Amino acid sequence: MAFDSLSNRLSLAFRSIAGKGKLTEKNMERMLKEVRGALLEADVNYQVVKDFVETIRIESTGEAVLTALDPSQMVVKIVRDKLIELLGAEESGIDFATKGITTIMMVGLQGTGKTTSVAKLAKLLKNRKERRPLLIAADVVRPAAIEQLQTLGKSVDVEVFTLGNGVTTIETVKKGMEYAKLHQYDTVIIDTAGRLHVDDELMNELLVMKSLVKPQEILLTVDAMTGQDIVNVANNFHNLLAVTGLVVTKFDGDSRGGGVLSVRTLTNVPVKFVCQGEKVDDIDTFYPERMADRILGMGDVLTLIEQAQERMDLEESEKSAMRMMEGQFTLEDMLVQFKQVKKMGPMSGILKMIPGMNQLAAQINDEEASKRMKDQEAIIHSMTPAERKDPRGMRSTHKNRVAKGSGTTVNDVNRLINQFEKAKGQMKAMGSMMKGGSIPPGLMGPMGNKKQKF
Repeated sequence: MAFDSLSNRLSLAFRSIAGKGKLTEKNMERMLKEVRGALLEADVNYQVVKDFVETIRIESTGEAVLTALDPSQMVVKIVRDKLIELLGAEESGIDFATKGITTIMMVGLQGTGKTTSVAKLAKLLKNRKERRPLLIAADVVRPAAIEQLQTLGKSVDVEVFTLGNGVTTIETVKKGMEYAKLHQYDTVIIDTAGRLHVDDELMNELLVMKSLVKPQEILLTVDAMTGQDIVNVANNFHNLLAVTGLVVTKFDGDSRGGGVLSVRTLTNVPVKFVCQGEKVDDIDTFYPERMADRILGMGDVLTLIEQAQERMDLEESEKSAMRMMEGQFTLEDMLVQFKQVKKMGPMSGILKMIPGMNQLAAQINDEEASKRMKDQEAIIHSMTPAERKDPRGMRSTHKNRVAKGSGTTVNDVNRLINQFEKAKGQMKAMGSMMKGGSIPPGLMGPMGNKKQKF
C-alpha cells in the first residue's frame, strides 16, 4: 500500500511515549520529531507537515491529555483525528442526480489509468449502488483507446457507446447522451481524452464538454506514484474545471503517499476512490477514517468484510465451514477455501486490514505464498476423488504418483496432508465445544448459527 513506509515510521515514533505514565517535554519532542520526519519522508507537503505537527503539539499538552490515565493513547488518538481531517474528515461519495441521468466525466493525464478506472467505477456503481451505467468512449485521440474501453466494458458487462475515431469528441458525447436517455440508463461515465501534460487544447475540449453535459461529477485520475505532483495536477484541472473528486490509481505500489495526504488540504478536492491493482474489482471507496486506521497500524476490518461479501461465494464458504465444524471437511473443501482466499488478493494485503497484523504482513512474501498455494492446489488436483475425501490411506506409491503429477515432492504431499489433518482435528474440536455450549454461538458468525447469514 502507498502508506506502508509511513505506517512503519509512525509506529516507531509512538514507541517513545508508549506506556509512559506521564508525558514530558523531552519524550513529546522526540515523538513529534519522528512524526515530522516520517511525514516529510513520505513526501507530504512541508507546510502541511508543519501545521499538522504544531496542532498535535498544542493538543497533546492540553489538560485532557495530561490528566489521562494513559497519556500515550490520548496522543495517538489526537494523531488519528488529525490524520482523518487531513484525509478529508468523511467519505465523499458520488453526488447522484435527484432525477434523470447522473453524468460523470473522468479526466486526467495520459498514463494515469483513466480508461481502466472508468470500467472499475462502472462495475462498482453497478454492483454496490445498483446503477445502470453506460460508458461513452470519448477518447478519440489515443490509438486503441476505444477498443480498450470496449474490452473493459465487456468484462464488467456494461455497454460502451462509440462512434469510432472518425467523429469528434463533442459529437460522440452529444450522441452518447441522447442514446443513454433513449435507452433509460441512469448513469453515464465519459472516458475523456488525456495528454502527456496539461495543455490548452485538452482543457478547452473538456470545458466545452462540461458545458454540454453539465456533469454531477468531474473525477480526476491521479497516479499515486507521482508524489507531490498530484497536487500540481489537481490544481491545474481544478482551477479550470472545478473537479469534484480524485480517483487515485496504483495505490498498491510502493509510493510514499505524501501527495494523497497533502492534496485535500492544498486543493480542497477530496479523494473519492482508490485503485489497488489492475483487475476491474480493484477499486474501493476512499474512507478517511479507515485509511487513518490503516496508516496507524490499526487495521481496516470493515473494508475486509465488504471485500469478502463482494468477492467471495459466501454460500459455498458457509457450507465448507459447516462441514469443517462437523468434522466432514475434505480436500475438496480445501480447494474451495483456496479459491476464495485468492479472490481476496495478496495475503499481506488481507493481514494489513486485521488489527495488530501489520508487522506479520511485512514478513509475508506474496510471491512465495502464491506459489505455495498453487503447489497445494496442484497436489489436490492430482489425487483421486477417494484420496481427496480421505488421504490417510495413501501409501508411498500413491504419494509418489501425486508428487509427479503435480510437479512437487513427496515431502510437499506429506506436508499438505499433515496440515489438512491438523486443521480438520482443530475445527472438529471447536465444533464439539460449540455444541457443548463452551463457545457462544454468535462468536463464530455464520459458522456458529446455521440460521445466520454473513
